[in-house]
Amino acid sequence: LALATDLADEKNRPRVVAMMYVMLLVGMVFSGIIFSLFLKPFSPMQLIRVIQGVAIITLFLNLFALWKQEVRQPKITSPAIVQPKFTQSWDEFIRKPNVRRFLVMLGLGTTAFSMQDIILEPYGGEILQLNVSATSFLTALIAFGSLMAFSLSARWLSRGHNAHRITAFGLLLGLIAFTMVIFSEPMGSPNLFRLGALLIGFSGGLFAVSTLTIAMSMDQENMSGMVIGAWGAVTATCSGVGMSLGGAIRDLVAQLAMSGTIGSALMNPATGYSFVYHIEIYLLFITLIALGPLVAKRTVVSVSQKSKFGLADFPS
Repeated sequence: LALATDLADEKNRPRVVAMMYVMLLVGMVFSGIIFSLFLKPFSPMQLIRVIQGVAIITLFLNLFALWKQEVRQPKITSPAIVQPKFTQSWDEFIRKPNVRRFLVMLGLGTTAFSMQDIILEPYGGEILQLNVSATSFLTALIAFGSLMAFSLSARWLSRGHNAHRITAFGLLLGLIAFTMVIFSEPMGSPNLFRLGALLIGFSGGLFAVSTLTIAMSMDQENMSGMVIGAWGAVTATCSGVGMSLGGAIRDLVAQLAMSGTIGSALMNPATGYSFVYHIEIYLLFITLIALGPLVAKRTVVSVSQKSKFGLADFPS
């Protein structure tokens, strides 16, 4: 993101980032499908072979992508050029209107959507009795949902829709998605679970794209790197924290539930998973509360027709 922001001009920057995320999601869709095919029938040795193959391909693709990628620009990067310290730039950035509230909202929403990341597939396998191939396909479903959200939000943004309202719409859909996942266990419905996973990807995609658009549209004076860096740092940190908390809470609550500590009515393997999904729903509500004043303010964020968010006219 930092390299793309540096190389692309302001007009084409949203399209560059859009293309990057589209390729990321397309790769996740195809890899999820491929994994589900190669892991059927499943065996421990087959899993090892797939992991080894992925490691080799990943190494090759990264070397290919990085080779002579960043052009040296000594006139811009020379140590002789006086540059402001990071603390000075950060203080200037964080003092801008609504920046603190936006970063708090971004962190809460990212954590809410990330807590399910490492427990969704085990939930399908342990609770709904899906095989390894079927649970691996969930990655493709989530990525496909995100890709649909990306395409739809790009169209909305190019028509001048408020990015804050798209963020709120994604959060509201997330509430429905996690509710579907929760009810798939008592209803014994793998299809409802798959639909919930698809909607998690779609709602999370709307949230990610719209918040990135808000960040890129902030009033700034040569601070695009700081804005993108702040967005990336918050999302990466909160994603890691969310995934760690999701796994730890699920294990702790499951242990308490199965031991009967929290009551015989909750002695169910699904209790730990359900507890995490309910926390995510509560976090989504809190995120909506944090987002509310940003939507209400007249400093709306939309993409004008002169700078569409779509992939048209992608710079060569």
